[in-house]
Amino acid sequence: MKKVCVITGGSSGIGLSIVKLFIENNYQVFNLDLSPSAEGDFRQCDVTNVSQVTEIIDEISKQHTIDVLISNAGIHFSGTIENTSEADLDNVFNINVKGAYAAIKAVLPSMKANNNGAILLMASDQALIAKHNSFAYNLSKSALASIAKTTALDYAAFNIRANAVCPGTIETPLYHKAIDNYCQKSGADKNEVHQDEEKLQPLQRLGQPEEVAELVLFLASDKAKFITGSLQVIDGGYTAQ
Repeated sequence: MKKVCVITGGSSGIGLSIVKLFIENNYQVFNLDLSPSAEGDFRQCDVTNVSQVTEIIDEISKQHTIDVLISNAGIHFSGTIENTSEADLDNVFNINVKGAYAAIKAVLPSMKANNNGAILLMASDQALIAKHNSFAYNLSKSALASIAKTTALDYAAFNIRANAVCPGTIETPLYHKAIDNYCQKSGADKNEVHQDEEKLQPLQRLGQPEEVAELVLFLASDKAKFITGSLQVIDGGYTAQ
């Protein structure tokens, strides 16, 4: 029998790589995203709408035991605290943090009933370090790391594990969008900015979505059954500097 994985934001970037890899490894994957995808069992969902997330996950749990939740939906936002409006802050938190809250709360009854489960939150190297012009994004990713730790402690008695994955700079559509926005504002050359980003990494390259997906698959598996409440860094050595 296939294990069941629910993922938010599985239609592009790291999320899409995760969906493909989990399907290859005999999981039935439900992808909750605004953007349609041919990969997995797609359910259109706005993660900022808690009742919608709850309704969709409740519907899935009526038919299936949910083994894995991957809270991956998120957005990037650049700006200092002065350049971050209240609306910007609300938007980042509604998607990055409230979306995770909604998904975790909705899967817990199924996992508790099964006395088993793995919850993965897609945080960032910014859960461990600060970066310039990243007030709201950094804050949201630190919040996800906190959610992983508190959830791990609160639900360990039910054999439910929770961990945060903390990628560094990964070459995704989100990365390219952030670079494009920066170049638009600054007039910088994108190729030069991209090369500069590579040089900042100790391994002299950016990470790839497939590499993050492999870590997520491991953490969801029984091979990682003694790992919970952790922040798993995959950043090419960036935070070790």
